[in-house]
Amino acid sequence: MADSIQQLGLIAGNGKFPILFARAAKSKNIKVIAAGIRGDTEFYFPYLVDRFAWFHPGELRKLFSYFKSAGVRQVIMAGQVNPGNLFDDKVAMDEEFRDLFAALNDRKADTIFKAVAQRLEANGMELLDSTILLNDYLAPKGTLTKRAPTTVELEDIQFGFTIAKLMGGIDIGQTVVVKEKAIVAIEAMEGTDKAILRGCTIAQKGAVVVKTSKPKQDDRFDVPVIGPKTIKAMIKGKGGCLAIEAGKTLVIDMDETLRLANRAGISIVAA
Repeated sequence: MADSIQQLGLIAGNGKFPILFARAAKSKNIKVIAAGIRGDTEFYFPYLVDRFAWFHPGELRKLFSYFKSAGVRQVIMAGQVNPGNLFDDKVAMDEEFRDLFAALNDRKADTIFKAVAQRLEANGMELLDSTILLNDYLAPKGTLTKRAPTTVELEDIQFGFTIAKLMGGIDIGQTVVVKEKAIVAIEAMEGTDKAILRGCTIAQKGAVVVKTSKPKQDDRFDVPVIGPKTIKAMIKGKGGCLAIEAGKTLVIDMDETLRLANRAGISIVAA
């Protein structure tokens, strides 16, 4: 399918995921019409795409009009949008966004993103799998670092995978922090890095971090992503091992991620 795409709309959140996607699109001569979210999208991102406009988090109708004016029919979501916007009284939501929120049964991530996808479809646009151009960045199976996990870490990985899948199944988060089969922290709205710091601080040293996809993962949004920032959080918290799901987790800047992990003696396993 990717070979037939000539133009894509991109809703760019924070982090390097949107940057990775923009570069992959450019390498395939795909024109990118990007929408940046103020307070989230990197300031230099406009220079990486063919067309760009800034939007406040609550400007859904304006966003749709922007894509329509550019003839966009297919859209990608890449990168997180600050979840704190849900509770910020200063975020002004337009009528489209207010109507969307009013129709929600809850404010879980999947619920919100699926509602946005439905609104896009109602406006003549299809939300695509966010990894459609990034298969080369999905984690291969095996131990990725120089250090392999210890027997104790392997037991915690197995335990942690079960917990992470259960939590993902009810859309709480994708990451758990475990030590000696004790659940030290579960990711919620704060995001992976803060959950890692919280859990590793409680564990004090040698915690195992497990990040998986959800059992019914919708690859159009909220795909598991790790990168150098993940490892830096583990280093700060003195974490010992990171386990991710092979073929389901995007690794941003693999070389730098492994360099940081190897230097700190952290084991990374893709299972």
